[in-house]
Amino acid sequence: MLKNYLKIAWRNLWKNRIYSVVNVGGLAVGMAVALMIGLWVVDELTHDQYFGNKDQIAQVYQNRTRNGSINTGNAVPRPLEFVLREQYADHFKHIVMASWEWKQSLAYNDNIISRMGNYMQAGITDMLDLKMVNGQKDGLQDIDGIMLDKSTSQALFGSEDPIGKVVRVNNEIDATVTGVYEDIPFNNSFHGLQFLIPWERYLAWREWVSEARDSWNNNSFQMLVQIADNMEMDEVTAIIKNVKKDQLPEAQSNPQLFLFPMKDWYLRNNFEEGRQAGGRITYVKLFGIIGILVLVLACINFMNLGTARSEKRAKEVGLRKTIGSNRGHLVHQFLGESFLITLLAFFFAVILVLVFLGSFNELSGKEVQLPWKSPLFWMASMLFICITALLSGSYPALYLSSFKPAEALKGTFKVGRFSVLPRKALVVIQFTASAAFIIGTLVVLQQIRFVKNRPVGYDKEGLIQIPAAGQEFSEKRELIRNEFLASGAITEMSTSSAPATEIWSNAGNYTWDGKPDDFQVSLAWTFVSPEYAKSLGLKVIMGRDFSREFPTDSNAVLINKAAMKYMGLSNPIGKYLRNSDTDSPDPPLKIIGVVEDMIVQSPFEPVRQGVYAFDKYGITNFYNLRLNPQKSTEENLEMVENVFKEHFSKVPFDYQFVDNQYAIKFQSEERVASLAGIFTVLAIFISCLGLFGLTAFVAERRTKEIGVRKVLGASVFGLWKMLSKDFLALVLIACTVAIPIAFYIMKGWLQNYTYRIDLSWAIFAAAILGALFITFITVSFQAIKAANANPVKSLRTE
Repeated sequence: MLKNYLKIAWRNLWKNRIYSVVNVGGLAVGMAVALMIGLWVVDELTHDQYFGNKDQIAQVYQNRTRNGSINTGNAVPRPLEFVLREQYADHFKHIVMASWEWKQSLAYNDNIISRMGNYMQAGITDMLDLKMVNGQKDGLQDIDGIMLDKSTSQALFGSEDPIGKVVRVNNEIDATVTGVYEDIPFNNSFHGLQFLIPWERYLAWREWVSEARDSWNNNSFQMLVQIADNMEMDEVTAIIKNVKKDQLPEAQSNPQLFLFPMKDWYLRNNFEEGRQAGGRITYVKLFGIIGILVLVLACINFMNLGTARSEKRAKEVGLRKTIGSNRGHLVHQFLGESFLITLLAFFFAVILVLVFLGSFNELSGKEVQLPWKSPLFWMASMLFICITALLSGSYPALYLSSFKPAEALKGTFKVGRFSVLPRKALVVIQFTASAAFIIGTLVVLQQIRFVKNRPVGYDKEGLIQIPAAGQEFSEKRELIRNEFLASGAITEMSTSSAPATEIWSNAGNYTWDGKPDDFQVSLAWTFVSPEYAKSLGLKVIMGRDFSREFPTDSNAVLINKAAMKYMGLSNPIGKYLRNSDTDSPDPPLKIIGVVEDMIVQSPFEPVRQGVYAFDKYGITNFYNLRLNPQKSTEENLEMVENVFKEHFSKVPFDYQFVDNQYAIKFQSEERVASLAGIFTVLAIFISCLGLFGLTAFVAERRTKEIGVRKVLGASVFGLWKMLSKDFLALVLIACTVAIPIAFYIMKGWLQNYTYRIDLSWAIFAAAILGALFITFITVSFQAIKAANANPVKSLRTE
């Protein structure tokens, strides 16, 4: 019987090839979208699965209250380590202090590369359970050691045995390779951890780190922990919550420590007022819903075309019932046809995924692959096929199997006028989803455009920054500036303690005249050389810029407009910032100028209050170079590299275009916009494919009526109107339904941004016009084709 069902199903497919192509094609596209989104969702949900101790690993965070607002951060003070080790050791398996990950140069003989790495305590290798390829897992116990991942080891040493070889780090310190571990896979938090250096070397190398041993106010470090087997995250959080507060009883910020579990690092890392407030999990849910909706749209095509062709199969149903088939047999037959079509569609869907997966990965920033060798994948695929077949085939199967045999065999069977209502409802559902997708995509694109047009505050074009890791960069900054200028490749150069597109340091221990006693300070703090504003094109709007002609500028600062407002100063020039610690030897810092607000962090949020302090300590982390606009970029970079290599021959010439670094800030939203745009196009395509099939069927069904009308003088326009108006009306209804749904969803999405667009009626009007235009084109093709047909051919049998 099964063989017979499949044979009949295949004959029906072959006999009605146009409808088969529409059905299989629509389902294939829908299933391909669902497959790719499914792979993306699984990849998101399985982040950090590489680490077997994932459920026990956490990072220590703290909430601090400033002026009624709770701020959450992962920077902690050094002495926290000693208190946790001495008083709470039983609650942890490992406590690991760490620096911040940054790119550093590694050199072996003449081979020089740049890699991302970190200074960490030895427990990290057991905590992350790093898979060793060579050497010792406890390699960080040696203060002069360094551990490399496999790729970095191969890049430095090729096929040589790396153990025991000496690597020059930042042309400052020598480290002996003690171990090589497997590359941490892409889909993990520590993917960029390409080398590890002992924390003790960091203490010896950086004096300020060693001096921070007893400073509870210096929040400049990271702490990772692995809790004991018999403990829970919330339990340990409750125990250590007030450790810092107890050490700083006078602190107005009320610091509260908590453990942020690794399982939430990637998907739930947004905080509002000290509480988790989502994160990427929002996009996971969003795209999961989109994948299901696109698949449902494809299934609706199957339902509509299956029920629309009911009269074609009425006699078949009647004959089968007459010779003994019951309704159950017919349901099984039609579901078998549905299964066959779905199986074919899945085959083509897999081909589509294979063709477009590379582009999808590039667009989404992923490295997902079809897991051919996974039994779970094939089980999920079979379940996916069965669910899709049932979803798409159940309604047509129940509908067709309900026909009465007598009417079907007499040829008097006609579908009732209310039988088309489910089909119309399904078309409305299809275009409601499509119109909502259009509105959502337009809103995201407008939001991105709105923020991109926001004044940046400085000239990011033609500006490059060179990471200056190491004391040598600070010592040579004046010499190399003069040589860069003499080369003609640049018009100005400055140094800074942070890149132009990030905030690396905050200061809260300052006061000024007029500051309220209970006002808690948080200032973004950057050390800069005197030419910083000039090199960045940062406009001074009040007072003056730093000048080498004024020796007193070594104790001077510039502030931005946001800081002037934050400090409540209408005229800050000549005012002083003083360290609130009366025992501090630091002199007061004179405010000599106010600069434009420049967007440093998220362009979707307000500019932070910032201070640019004259760098008298040599805290040089970046060279900022304004390229000569009179020469080509290639020529400028070649000259800059030549000068750079003369002074830093053991350091790779790495540079970043600031405009590219700024563009990265839009990466997440632009990916959402691109993916949403593609899924919108596919949703519309699937909906139009179904509409095309329905229009073709209606035109075929009314062929003789059209012929009669033409003979009686009906115009092509009149016939087009007759065939099209119902579909256009359905799409208009769908748009009316879609508008409030899309408005509610997108209004909620926009609330995530301080700087956001207002939802304009023009967006909804554009979506409606777009949906109607697409429907008009889709329906008109078949309608005009039917209207132009020769009536003699349709009436010759009469």
